[in-house]
Amino acid sequence: MKKQFKHGLIIGKFYPPHAGHHYLIRTAALCCQQVTVVVMPASHENMDMSLRLAWLRSVFQAQSHITFVGVMDDIPIDYHNAKIWQQHVALMQQAIAMADQSRLVVPVDAVFSSESYGAELARHFSAACICLDSARLLYPVSSTQIRHNPVENWQFLSAHAQAWFCLRVVIVGAESTGKTTLSKALTAYFQHQSLLWAKTRWVAEYGREYTYQKLAIATATTGAIKPQLHELEWTSDEFLYIARTQMELENQAAMDSSALLIADTDAFATAIWHERYVGRRHTDIEAMTTDFSPHRLYILTDVNSVPFEQDGIRDGEHIRDWMQQRFIERMQQCGFNWLQVSGDSQQCLQQAIEFIEQNLPTIWDFSPKWQDKQKP
Repeated sequence: MKKQFKHGLIIGKFYPPHAGHHYLIRTAALCCQQVTVVVMPASHENMDMSLRLAWLRSVFQAQSHITFVGVMDDIPIDYHNAKIWQQHVALMQQAIAMADQSRLVVPVDAVFSSESYGAELARHFSAACICLDSARLLYPVSSTQIRHNPVENWQFLSAHAQAWFCLRVVIVGAESTGKTTLSKALTAYFQHQSLLWAKTRWVAEYGREYTYQKLAIATATTGAIKPQLHELEWTSDEFLYIARTQMELENQAAMDSSALLIADTDAFATAIWHERYVGRRHTDIEAMTTDFSPHRLYILTDVNSVPFEQDGIRDGEHIRDWMQQRFIERMQQCGFNWLQVSGDSQQCLQQAIEFIEQNLPTIWDFSPKWQDKQKP
């Protein structure tokens, strides 16, 4: 397609960005020499501007003639008020000026929109108005619909946005308490519920893999005598590496999952193991889980429900009670949403399913921040 426009403009809240927005941007990129996308959130919205910009950039990172820029916009919306229009446009011009600091200054000559206000916006820039898919036939979605029901509109989100929205259910607990059995059973259950959940991913415990590697290397370097697990020396750097790798694996899986992901441990649990082996807490590891995703539930397995079974790399039955109590203490301190399950494997599975299904309707909260301040 011929680039018949010099400078295309797209504005919006992108709360969140979705496939319809991507369509606008792709079209502008095809027919404009340069494109400016202005993200304009309000301060009461529960999604950082930096996230919206990052998600958009991840989709169009290969197209250098598109510039994404953000500006906060707390001006009320009134499409029939000329003064309010001028205030909004002034913010857009401010954002365009920020983008112009790293490129040639070219006046906007095309505005791309699927909204009814597109023609008026174009008039303020003395630009052509390119209206696309206003009836939402190509991409039947809106940001409002996604906020209301991310699960039903999952396919319209980019992979990086999906990773942020994805509900991550983490199974934690002491050794030999049925964590892996429960996490795999939960994954299988949701995968078979409906097409919406068919891509639910399971994330294995990386620390287990690392321990096997560590034991193998220690055996190869100590000669005929195979070292025991309790004889290995562990460092904070090793636990930091394990935690980072675990969270990277989780995040990669979340970009290719349904709106639900089941993880057999996470960095929070790695921090507990760091306490066990190094003898102190590690704040950097503890902070990792919230850095990766705000949408998490924790399920704690019970030491009294499963008899201890030594598989060759477990530390021993003697620390299970301490681990159980430490998980409870730390989850309470962190204010996590969590549940302890008990009983046989089927009972634990049913309790976990009910816990997840009870929390699904409220896990994504986009109520205005000013409402949060009024909560008791």
